[in-house]
Amino acid sequence: MKKYVILFLSILVSTTAQAGSMPTELGEYGDWTAYSYKEGKNQVCYMASTPKKDEGNYKKRGDIYAVVTHRPADKSYNVVNFVAGYDYKKGANVIVKIGTTTFNNLFTSGDNAWAPDASTDKKLVEAMKRGQRMIVEGVSSRGTKTKDTYSLAGFSSAYKAISAKCK
Repeated sequence: MKKYVILFLSILVSTTAQAGSMPTELGEYGDWTAYSYKEGKNQVCYMASTPKKDEGNYKKRGDIYAVVTHRPADKSYNVVNFVAGYDYKKGANVIVKIGTTTFNNLFTSGDNAWAPDASTDKKLVEAMKRGQRMIVEGVSSRGTKTKDTYSLAGFSSAYKAISAKCK
């Protein structure tokens, strides 16, 4: 998982402000890793994981992640983002299942999916804290259905680490 998270970090850092710093690992917690970095003068913290299992009838797929980000300077916390490794089909529904809770109102742009608002982000994070596994289902721009299964082992500890660093 670490090599994939490092790759994600390099992509993330390259898209942040040039004045930003390289991410520092706060720790590995089960299947999640927590990080922080400076974006200009502002602290940003995030945690990431890759799926334990990815399913779909595809020939080629990029890196797949689930990420939770805190940006205290923007008063932005619990922002959940899913990177699919392909461009989502326009208008296609992304479904997230955690235990008996289902979230089916995520919006997409390119290969990313997000909750529509801060309230849904918070509910997603709370479900992730309580859950054991998370399933993310999507449809690619070519119509390929995918199902990614994430372990939530260590999620709460990684969340505590980013929350302590980015208050």
